[in-house]
Amino acid sequence: MPRQIISYLLFFLLIACRQKTSHQWETYGGDKAQTHYSSSRQIDTGNVQQLTIAWAYHTKDAEEGTQIEVNPLVIDNILYGVSPKLKLFAIDAATGKEKWVFNPAVSATRVATEGENFSVNVCRGITYYKDANNGDRIFYTAGSLLYCIGAENGKPVLTFGNNGTIDLHDGLGRDAKRSYVTSTTPGMLYKDLLIVGTRVAEEAGAAPGHVRAYDVHSGKLRWIFHTIPYPGETGYDSWADSTSWQYAGGANAWAGFSLDEKEGLLFAPVGSATYDFYGGKRKGNNLFANCVVAIDAASGKYKWHYQLVHHDVWDRDPPTPPVLVEVMKEGKKIDAVCQLTKGGLLFLLDRKTGKPLYPVKEMPVAASALEGEQLSTTQPLPGFFEPFSRQLITEKDLNTLVPDSSFAQIKKQWTSVNKGFYAPPSKEGSLLTPGTLGGAEWGGPAFDPSTGLLYINANETSNIITMVEAKKIQEVNGQTKLKAGKIIYETFCMGCHGPDRKGSGVYPSLIGVQQKYTIDSFRILINSGRRMMPAFKQLSEEEKEALASYILDIKNIQQQTYKSTIKTDERYRMPYLATGYNRFLTPEGYPANMPPWGSLTAVNLNTGKTVWRDTLGDYPEFKAKGVHTGCDNFGGPVVTAGGLLFIAATRDGMFRAYNKRTGQLLLEKTLPTAGFATPAVYEVNGKQYIVIACGGGGKAKTKSGDAYVAFALP
Repeated sequence: MPRQIISYLLFFLLIACRQKTSHQWETYGGDKAQTHYSSSRQIDTGNVQQLTIAWAYHTKDAEEGTQIEVNPLVIDNILYGVSPKLKLFAIDAATGKEKWVFNPAVSATRVATEGENFSVNVCRGITYYKDANNGDRIFYTAGSLLYCIGAENGKPVLTFGNNGTIDLHDGLGRDAKRSYVTSTTPGMLYKDLLIVGTRVAEEAGAAPGHVRAYDVHSGKLRWIFHTIPYPGETGYDSWADSTSWQYAGGANAWAGFSLDEKEGLLFAPVGSATYDFYGGKRKGNNLFANCVVAIDAASGKYKWHYQLVHHDVWDRDPPTPPVLVEVMKEGKKIDAVCQLTKGGLLFLLDRKTGKPLYPVKEMPVAASALEGEQLSTTQPLPGFFEPFSRQLITEKDLNTLVPDSSFAQIKKQWTSVNKGFYAPPSKEGSLLTPGTLGGAEWGGPAFDPSTGLLYINANETSNIITMVEAKKIQEVNGQTKLKAGKIIYETFCMGCHGPDRKGSGVYPSLIGVQQKYTIDSFRILINSGRRMMPAFKQLSEEEKEALASYILDIKNIQQQTYKSTIKTDERYRMPYLATGYNRFLTPEGYPANMPPWGSLTAVNLNTGKTVWRDTLGDYPEFKAKGVHTGCDNFGGPVVTAGGLLFIAATRDGMFRAYNKRTGQLLLEKTLPTAGFATPAVYEVNGKQYIVIACGGGGKAKTKSGDAYVAFALP
């Protein structure tokens, strides 16, 4: 063989080796376009069945109800993740050996003195900034604080913000200090800016969800984008009340962002405005709630928006960042933004203008019977892509896997609440399909740029939204604290825990909690929040004591006279409240509709066609009978150049691999606990790994865990 040819071969071999060792997972979602794609191909359809556990790392801080929803990062062969109790850690990505751990509960004296609870929010990921001059740094949120941590040693960077932290309450305007503000999804880096969204409460009086950008070096606020527009800003006139910018809440980008780095465009999926299920105090279409908004990443200036739901009263906030894709239309390549919704819809928008690439019909919808409510007369419905999850439950869709007596009960209930897609919440109850879990959920889809296929895991169940007339706390002034406590409960707690305190949907029962909490520990809980429960600092001490007397059944306090001088602003008083996130279930606790209860779908974004579709997950008791039901799933898939789609997500605690072209299931592995997270795919020294966080717990009420498990070929 000629020497010149050998030299060329050695050169290309060297390039290939370098490419292999560069396959890391440096950004939440795999890249800033949120594609969940890996170019690694060592593990493929021919050898995936040989996968074994390469290592497992245990954080050792799980307890009942905790969870891990983290999509970890792998940078320079080090894996960075977060534990159930929000400890940040670094481990060797090839062995799982621990390098350092940062514990915010013992490192932040400022927060500890304020009684902050570090389990108040889940963490879905972190942001990593490379800085050759001052040392790499990691940003993540625990409680209401955004932390800046040195990547080399796991210690706070004291020159950032206030000794390494920023309080996310700061800079929101109004009295946000008394409101619940945190961040579940990591921020987005653009040059020397860290752009951050927040999770806020969902009842009236919630903080606004403005998007903010901070200097990565100093922590200084560089710009703010008002998701509830101020006077003179675009979208201000979409709120009928000219003072909405001063009191309306929500409209928060809790799901994270995607970024077109070349064009300097940030894409924010903005959530619904509060209160979630009644909008009579926020008339109008409520921009930029329920929108995809394009923002100039350098300045925070508005570029364009597209609203997915007008005047939302269904909790239909976009649950995941849009995916930046390149599609073919009429023989031309187009840069596009692909946004999924909880309602099971797929919108494809031109990245430069925000206009739909294919026609979207404004579908007429029913009016609300609730006094003061003024719904939009139409809602947008895309036609090019068929819905990826069911949107109606007909009589033939009702669950026949249960006894006849149970079927009769759900049929009777269905008859009274089945009012169609976009049926408004009502006092009689309205069926919401898909339910508040989606459709699409926070894990997001995966996109394969080589084929144009988008892979979506979805939930396929329903909720029943029932409204009741709210009582006014002022009406019981001078009466017992028991009566006051019941009204405070109905106002702030019933939406999650139900009118009878027995829990609703994914929220736990409060019956018997007096065995777990004293009045003092209950007050701390109310002030700080815990996991899915927000803090309620806005309540007065008198209100907290009345609430405690009711929930904890404290007899001697219940009979005391309730006296409060607090006057609640009328704009925060809702005349109607939802009785909870009540799922449409059989008496046995199964979804009241026939399977699938969870699905996995491959959609061709170039043609609009569904390429394949499968049921995702199982209930063991039905699987034993040969019935493949699917189940609730949280966390997303990843797709690889090796022809594979990897996903955990299901409550049955399995890790699965599919042939990405055909949908054939190639691998099932049992995890130590359910993996409600998105995997990360990476290579170290030419060896490919897939790692998944196995935290269990959370909304699916499974066993909680503390493991990060990595798979590789033997």
